[in-house]
Amino acid sequence: MALGRNEIDAASFTAIRLVSGAITLSILLLISNKKDAVTKGGNWRSAFFLFAYAICFSFAYLGLTTATGALILFGCVQMTMIGISISKGERPSRLEWLGLVVALAGLVYLVLPGLTSPPLINAALMAAAGVSWGIYTLRGRGSEDPLADTTGNFVRSVPMIALATLPFLSQIHLSNRGIVLAILSGSVASGIGYTVWYAALKYHTSTRAAVLQLAVPVIAATGGILFLAESADLRLVIAAALILGGIGLTIAGRK
Repeated sequence: MALGRNEIDAASFTAIRLVSGAITLSILLLISNKKDAVTKGGNWRSAFFLFAYAICFSFAYLGLTTATGALILFGCVQMTMIGISISKGERPSRLEWLGLVVALAGLVYLVLPGLTSPPLINAALMAAAGVSWGIYTLRGRGSEDPLADTTGNFVRSVPMIALATLPFLSQIHLSNRGIVLAILSGSVASGIGYTVWYAALKYHTSTRAAVLQLAVPVIAATGGILFLAESADLRLVIAAALILGGIGLTIAGRK
């Protein structure tokens, strides 16, 4: 909504997103009487991958359709997480592999009408965003305090985005709507959302965590129907059934 309608430039969107996330999470920690955790939680490596994901994502979408960006992003997330997990000795069951294939087929079917040949630079940026998010997710699997770790990662990402925005100061474009959307993206969707994600990761293998994220396009499509008056068609129903069915197979593979 923010980038596609030119409400705000990519650098400003990312900066506001990360800063607002850091502020919101810090306030939540203070309310929870965990003042020391603001600086002790998280680490610089995870913060870098969070920053890399956020900035590559924003700039990539300046030249990609929603469908093409989603396919590149989620494809790279799956390959990164599953590839690293296998290299470390994790062996998904046959049912988990089947679930992954079915869910990915559903994703391709969902975004197929909107796919276009992507510009190389934008496609590379979105691929980098996918790899970064995959690594960021894997690094959070052992988190004992998801709120503190997510807060620490967001706080550490602020100086990174501050430096990264310097070359784009002359291209700043802001609107009230764009600023509000960036704040909501950072405070709610990113800050609180990523904390919940870190909390859930301990209960899943890397393969299941990777496949579970394929529910995101289905949730986004449903949100478009409920809040943006977008239409539901048979393609969405079939794609949702494939994706959610694949996720179900992967979870069943645990047993």
